[in-house]
Amino acid sequence: MRFVPLLATATLFALSAARSAEPPETTIDCSGLFESVSTDTETTFTFHDQVVAVGNDITLDCDFLKVISTRLGDKAATIGKYNKFKYMLATGHVRIVQGDRIATCGRAEVFPGEDRIVLTEEPVVEIPTEHYKATGPRMVLYRGQRRAVIEGTPSQRAHISLPAIKDLGFPSEKPPGK
Repeated sequence: MRFVPLLATATLFALSAARSAEPPETTIDCSGLFESVSTDTETTFTFHDQVVAVGNDITLDCDFLKVISTRLGDKAATIGKYNKFKYMLATGHVRIVQGDRIATCGRAEVFPGEDRIVLTEEPVVEIPTEHYKATGPRMVLYRGQRRAVIEGTPSQRAHISLPAIKDLGFPSEKPPGK
């Protein structure tokens, strides 16, 4: 299966991050076309076909990835210095693994300045260790909050699966005569 080695890679990066003060560098690989286009203020990177991005305790797998970062330094320089990650769009068989959370969908947009990720096109978020699974037409995940907002519609409802609710101790049958 295509995802098993990715989980092992994410684990290795997480272990190396725990050993050093610096987070590991982010790597992105693709089997198709890579393109980088810069302006005076930002750089846009696009990756096509079997894209795998591995970073600080996160692995992203998709068919297409577009990353926009702000640029610093000499505007005339061919290769500028990169400042901040501004926006990311992943489409096609998107799978994001971070810690014990797994998100899959057809389209994911990351807005780092707003600390949120928007998942559409049949999104599913799972935390297998907690027996948690959520689906819906549109999900918004908030960074650092372990918070998800699912926006259902009359034709596409939000659905949540949780562990069994503990027996609250009420009798299952009515008492005689009532």
